[in-house]
Amino acid sequence: MEIDRNCVYLIGAGPGDPDLLTLKAARIIAAADVVVYDHLVGQGVLALIPAHSERIDVGKEAGHHPVPQERISRILVGLGRKGGTVVRLKGGDPYIFGRGGEEAAALARAGIGFQVVPGITAASGMAAYAGIPLTHRDYAQSCLFVTGHLKDGHLDLDWAALSRPRQTVVIYMGISGIDEICRRLMAYGLPGGTPAAVVRNATLCDQQVVTADVSRLASACHGAGIRPPALIVIGAVVSLAPQLDWFSIAGSHCLPGRNGPGPGILDCHQGV
Repeated sequence: MEIDRNCVYLIGAGPGDPDLLTLKAARIIAAADVVVYDHLVGQGVLALIPAHSERIDVGKEAGHHPVPQERISRILVGLGRKGGTVVRLKGGDPYIFGRGGEEAAALARAGIGFQVVPGITAASGMAAYAGIPLTHRDYAQSCLFVTGHLKDGHLDLDWAALSRPRQTVVIYMGISGIDEICRRLMAYGLPGGTPAAVVRNATLCDQQVVTADVSRLASACHGAGIRPPALIVIGAVVSLAPQLDWFSIAGSHCLPGRNGPGPGILDCHQGV
């Protein structure tokens, strides 16, 4: 693959574990003149940025957006006009709740060449490392990805669709509204006994998984002190987590104190 020296690359950095970065993404990062990166890009991925590359941190955290999205788009357009290999590094996948579509549209309007390099989205990485298959012939024939943080700050979701049986629902950016999310789902018919989980820092050594029925999930999340970044996953497939939890065993090589105490599942079905 030949790297375009006058292009803006929108690159998905994956869910956190640097080993999950694609080969194409790694090659482009190694050739970058400037890297514009988000808060959710893991330190292991940032370590791949060459020493000579300019770094621009535009990270956004829950409730704290020091660099507005419109300004990020302007930064990318400005860098694109200067030329060189510009990398826009985003956690997960650029086009799945990463606002990559907005940034690509801004570049297209400005007539600046860009390419999109997909990454393993947070939901897929989370599910694999938490022992939760997103689909399963016996439990879920469909999977929905939704955001719990809308542009206007309101949780105006299609609650009826999210409450249907035999599916898996993954909610991004929903921790701050988890009480309302669980309450609304049950109000629209989702049984309170439906298995659910919250996964924080998915794929990293300090991955934290809390499982509980939907009726108990919010209190379990609060009791465990879960903070963003975390994903909510709801559906019968969550019941497979104890059986398919390979990462708690394989992750025992994680060094204490490096990224936390190591991965594990806190089962709160018996109470919080």
